[in-house]
Amino acid sequence: MTLEFRHARESDLPRILEIYSGARAFMAESGNPDQWTNGYPDETAVREDLRKQQLFVCSEQGCVVGVFCYFHGEEPDYREIFEGSWPNDRPYGVVHRIACGIRGKGIASACLDFAFRLCGNLRIDTHRNNVPMQRTLEKNGFRRCGIIYLRKNGDQRIAYQKI
Repeated sequence: MTLEFRHARESDLPRILEIYSGARAFMAESGNPDQWTNGYPDETAVREDLRKQQLFVCSEQGCVVGVFCYFHGEEPDYREIFEGSWPNDRPYGVVHRIACGIRGKGIASACLDFAFRLCGNLRIDTHRNNVPMQRTLEKNGFRRCGIIYLRKNGDQRIAYQKI
């Protein structure tokens, strides 16, 4: 399997929304119905990531099979961490809203590896019930660092970092 990465384009929007819809269903089926609710990430969120040029796709033979938001810079939700600490305070990259259109092919791992190669110091968070993502992160060398709380709604997330 040869995967290619690039910034998302407007023309990718239908496929990206399809992947996110499938990811919401997968999370609900695997015991995590509370992380992405009410259609999130929706078209508005996706368009905002696209506008900021933070949206990336992973494709195989021209077909989009994965999507994620990546940016290099401070994530305000990561300013305070509880029940642990970040391993360093150096500039870092952030991955949000990672989802795959095909399960069991290592696409999430490839997306995380791509993002890590862009910065060498990567942070991400996930819901406590998102056990498949927690396993993926730990398998890919991310260390559980503590708990963060989302500013928009106060929801708790497990914070991870790879250095």
